Amino acid sequence: MATTNDIKNGSVLSIDGQLWSVLEFQHVKPGKGGAFVRTKLRNVRSQKVVDKTFNAGTKIDFETVDRRDYQYLYNDGTDFIFMDNDTYEQLPIPASVVGDAANYLLENANAQISMHDGEALQVELPPSVILEITYTEPGLQGDRSNAGNKPATVETGAEIQVPLFVEQGTKVKVDTRSGDYLGRA
Repeated sequence: MATTNDIKNGSVLSIDGQLWSVLEFQHVKPGKGGAFVRTKLRNVRSQKVVDKTFNAGTKIDFETVDRRDYQYLYNDGTDFIFMDNDTYEQLPIPASVVGDAANYLLENANAQISMHDGEALQVELPPSVILEITYTEPGLQGDRSNAGNKPATVETGAEIQVPLFVEQGTKVKVDTRSGDYLGRA
C-alpha cells in the first residue's frame, strides 16, 4: 500500500472501486494542525473532475495503467480499430471510449491508449493535428460583430471556427484538446 506522499501528476488511484487520474496535487502543511494533500482528480471513465483532500500519510491504492502508442486504422461502424505499433495486433475500441478524439482522428494517425487490466480507458491524441478544410463559406470583409471568425468543416467532419481569410482546401493546425484553430499548416 502506498500513501498520499507518493501521489504524482498522472498517477491513477482506485477510490471506492473507481479509477481516478491525478490532474493536480498540493501538499499543504498549515501552521496549526496536521498536514494534508489537496488533489484534483478526473474519473477515468466518466471524465468528471472533482477536488478531494486526503490527510497526509493516508494509505491509498495506486493502479497500474499501461500507456502505449497505437496507430488508428479505420472505423468499422461501431468500433474504432487501432493497431499496436510493436506487435501489429489490432485493438477495437468503442466510440464511447474514443469520445471527442474522434473529431480529430485521421486514418494512420498515431494515438496513445491507456489500458488497465486489458480494458481501454482513454485515447490521447497529440496536442495538435493538421486537417484540411473541406467546406467553408467565403469570408466577407466589412460588417462583422465578432473578431472575424467563421465556421469551417474539416476532413473528419468536425466543425471549427477559423479566421475569415481561410479558404476551402487550406490545411490548418487544430488543437485536439479544445478544437481551436492554431494556424495554417
